[in-house]
Amino acid sequence: MTTRERLYLFDTTLRDGAQTTGVDFSVEDKRRVARILADLGVDYVEGGYAGANPTDTEFFSANPYKNDISAGRTAPQFVAFGMTKRAGRSASNDPGFQAILQSDTDAICLVAKAWDYHVRVALGITNDENVAGITESVAAVRASHARGAEPRAAMIDCEHFFDGYKANRAYALQCAKAAYDAGARWVVLCDTNGGTLPHEVTAIVADVATVVPGTHLGIHTHNDTENAVANTLAAVRAGARQIQGTLNGLGERCGNANLTSIIPTLLLKSEFADRFETGVTPSSLSGLLRASRLLDETLNRAPNRHAPYVGEAAFATKAGIHASAILKEPETYEHVAPELVGNRRRVLVSDQAGKSNLIYELERLGVDVDRADVRIAALLDEVKAREAVGYAYEGADASFELLARRLLGEVPQFFQVDSFRVMVERRHNANGQLVTVSEAQVKVSVAGESEPLWSVAAGNGPVNALDGALRKDLGRYQAIIKDVELIDYKVRILTGGTEAVTRVLVESHDKSTGERWFTVGVSPNIVDASFEALLDSINYKLLKAGATVG
Repeated sequence: MTTRERLYLFDTTLRDGAQTTGVDFSVEDKRRVARILADLGVDYVEGGYAGANPTDTEFFSANPYKNDISAGRTAPQFVAFGMTKRAGRSASNDPGFQAILQSDTDAICLVAKAWDYHVRVALGITNDENVAGITESVAAVRASHARGAEPRAAMIDCEHFFDGYKANRAYALQCAKAAYDAGARWVVLCDTNGGTLPHEVTAIVADVATVVPGTHLGIHTHNDTENAVANTLAAVRAGARQIQGTLNGLGERCGNANLTSIIPTLLLKSEFADRFETGVTPSSLSGLLRASRLLDETLNRAPNRHAPYVGEAAFATKAGIHASAILKEPETYEHVAPELVGNRRRVLVSDQAGKSNLIYELERLGVDVDRADVRIAALLDEVKAREAVGYAYEGADASFELLARRLLGEVPQFFQVDSFRVMVERRHNANGQLVTVSEAQVKVSVAGESEPLWSVAAGNGPVNALDGALRKDLGRYQAIIKDVELIDYKVRILTGGTEAVTRVLVESHDKSTGERWFTVGVSPNIVDASFEALLDSINYKLLKAGATVG
């Protein structure tokens, strides 16, 4: 058997990913993500910039993998990020650099300028001073010890390497070789501006590999031209053996190379799987979708439904002819088996659907119905009729399941809304400020109760007020829905003019279980469409929780 080469996965979600607009990790968030990455099987986890802020200072006060290490379990190497020592000072006389050395980590990754333009403009020093700083900094890291007698691993991120190479090849190579000659475990070539294209990466990495062995060469790309994954794979082909990236492609501007796409490509595509191995096992690969979702949960972000491999739509098909083929031979329209990454096949129900779509979806939902049942044709006609007036069930699984089960007589009437009213008032508050206030009133008859329930709630807009009033008191069902919350709300105007038909898609979330579901409502009245989607959301939760009537 031919021995495969080892590729090393370096995750920078907690450092470069933290620069994503709208992302702020707490210390507990970082510890949780560090655990997710360990379970996935990456080799290095970059935790942040030691000493740069209170969060990172606390996070680096103790290695998050210390229990794994003391128990002899395999764990990623914990990495601190920082800059090379300041010019004009020795490494021992640079407080910021010393703070990095004092962190409880297995390795240290330092960013160094590799573009002479930045050396002159950003640092204001000579090219030789910059190279000397790289050499001294690597030596200082290797002289420090994380534990035991082995030198601590030093890595150099050659910032703006590709732009620097194109501007001054000799100097960019000099910076990379200086880091390697000083003993850096990894010399990482960074496409910091994200503007380099795959054919350029291939040529440049191959050239660098003539002065720095590929076994010490890494790649760090950004996604500004939508080529971060392609550039990373091109670098591997050209000789790089360490891959830097982030989970779900987090990162500043357009993001970093997405490890959620790179890892399964390395393991499942023969060009890479036959030549290389990583620390990710088939078992941990099957947890990829879970890892992706856990990160989104930590950040309170809605998952990208169209993400490769792990997106909800990654293995979805809508056309009836495709669905029929997939059900017979999945390989006809699937490049890998979805189960390998923890995902599943989705055959969507829509106005383009055929009977195969419908049967598959009913079976997936656990709806027991005979394939020859005449109600299947009736349900398909109903779906197409509803989509003709604006409904869209491929994005609202919960509403579709309710529709199907109602047609089959499997959905009890848990409650009935007798009436609702919404008031929107613009007025001056007690401080004299002009504010808009929304208030909703809902009258509900709960099955088995003799008297209706009246609920009133204020909200940030009429839909939020209605949502609050509906969930405020559902009698015996209140305990079931207490952790349900509306987390996303999308409106689409389907026809123009003052009598426009509106479609509302609502995403709901159960905080106690982590489950998410989508429901849809359609009406010329945006509030009515919203309320229909909200009602479906509550009914779906009651149905899945096994609530009973009476």
